[in-house]
Amino acid sequence: MVTRERPTLEAVARRAGVSRATVSRVVNGSTSVAASIREAVNRAVEELGYVPNQAARSLVTQRTESIALILPETANRVFSDDLFFPAIIRGVGGELEAADKQLVLMMAGSAKSHDRVERYAVAGHVDGVMFASMHGADPLPGTLVRLGIPVVCSGRPIGEAAVPYVDVDHFGGVCSAVRHLVSAGRRRIATIAGPQDMVAGIDRLAGYRATLEEAGLAQHVQIGDFTRESGMVAMRKLLDDDPALDAVFVASDMMAHGALTALKDAGRRVPADVAVIGFDDFEISRYSEPPLTTVRQPIVEMGRTMARQLLGLINGEPHLPDAVVLPTELVIRESA
Repeated sequence: MVTRERPTLEAVARRAGVSRATVSRVVNGSTSVAASIREAVNRAVEELGYVPNQAARSLVTQRTESIALILPETANRVFSDDLFFPAIIRGVGGELEAADKQLVLMMAGSAKSHDRVERYAVAGHVDGVMFASMHGADPLPGTLVRLGIPVVCSGRPIGEAAVPYVDVDHFGGVCSAVRHLVSAGRRRIATIAGPQDMVAGIDRLAGYRATLEEAGLAQHVQIGDFTRESGMVAMRKLLDDDPALDAVFVASDMMAHGALTALKDAGRRVPADVAVIGFDDFEISRYSEPPLTTVRQPIVEMGRTMARQLLGLINGEPHLPDAVVLPTELVIRESA
């Protein structure tokens, strides 16, 4: 068997027509080399299949080329049937792969795990940190920012910590959904809201309240935890409290699927008796019975944007926004 010789730095230099030192500066991330020369070196690297020495590069750049994505949730929640987490990871992972960065996935669903994340980041094992699915006024993002570690959150942080974030227009998305119900003649419109220690839950409930107040209609509220089971329980309570309900806005597609089950069990037809609108536009919502009207939020794009924002912070890019809010869109299907 013939073993192919591994390309060397010298081979790359010959192919690009530059010095070995120039190749070293380019592959180690130096910006002092002219763009045309960097392009020639990178082309030679790709043609020869040269793999830079990561340890040497880290010594030069003082970077690990690794990024942490922190999920402040329990393992049961992360690995449930909620499609938010796979979508965020897909967006973040794709952007980091394109940037040749390593993704480090960490869960922080307890005080002990919070301490572990802080020690890991402060020790310099990663170049920056992203947080997804934040609960409450979690002090960890603000602590890391004060320690000089680049941080970006998905969702507006609760509290006073000045941390860059990427979010979606929860409030506006819900307003469009509830106005759709009002314009269709629905007058007894309830909501199954999300957890009130999360920005998504808070802002979606605020959108519902503002739109019902605008329409001069009574409010009927139950709180869930973004799981299918909590949607079933909350829908049953809403029907017990007001059997004449004719519509419900549900703050997540998973809870909406639970609500659809509860309505079917109660003998209510959707949408003839009760119209239902969710929030997320997970793929499974197209195949529910009936297909679910919902508010589409671009979760994968949120992950991509988080990663781009963090890489910009790490690279010292000027004029980066402190907040990016992505648009949402009402997707009308048969349930409303």
